[in-house]
Amino acid sequence: MADSAAAYTSAGTGRTAAALIDGMGHTPEIVRLAPMLAETAVRVGAVRGALAGLLSAGLLLADPGHPDAVGVLVVTREDGGAELVWAGDCRAYRWDGAVLRQLTTDHSLAAYLTRAAGSDVPVHALVNFVGVTLGTAVPATVPYVSVPAGGMLVLTSDGVHDQVEPEELERLVRTHADPQALAEALVAAAEAGPDGARDDATAIVLAAT
Repeated sequence: MADSAAAYTSAGTGRTAAALIDGMGHTPEIVRLAPMLAETAVRVGAVRGALAGLLSAGLLLADPGHPDAVGVLVVTREDGGAELVWAGDCRAYRWDGAVLRQLTTDHSLAAYLTRAAGSDVPVHALVNFVGVTLGTAVPATVPYVSVPAGGMLVLTSDGVHDQVEPEELERLVRTHADPQALAEALVAAAEAGPDGARDDATAIVLAAT
């Protein structure tokens, strides 16, 4: 299991951070590192902010020869909103009670070509070409989204959103009001791909405070 998730609330700032990390590959080293990356991201993020948290996790991958990872990090604000950053193809969605909106854009060749072409690129293998990772991320390449207060945030690894159709994902969000039940339903809905393999699937759901 090369996915990992962590959450942390700082007693000093009162801010809560939640991170979802997807290690690239399944070597023993990335399986061992993934929980460290998630814990570093949330511990730093809850105190120093989302960008600092994500980049600090990336420093653990700075030694040449290390495996790499992608991830998404959300940190709450005092006004009830949150700040969101990511590197790679983990995703964040916001549910406002009526519409499910994807807040992130995958840093993959498939996503880039899809935006350029104006329609979905049918070559599934292109999703594996990721242009921004935790190990290569710098401030200029990490997008930032300010999330308004209210609603519910859903974080997913590609093992969920690549295997669960958007319509089914939204149906599950509409069906499950309890965050824990929704997270479990999303993971359970992830099925094996065309090659018969099932990727690691992880979801985090944060309710409005």
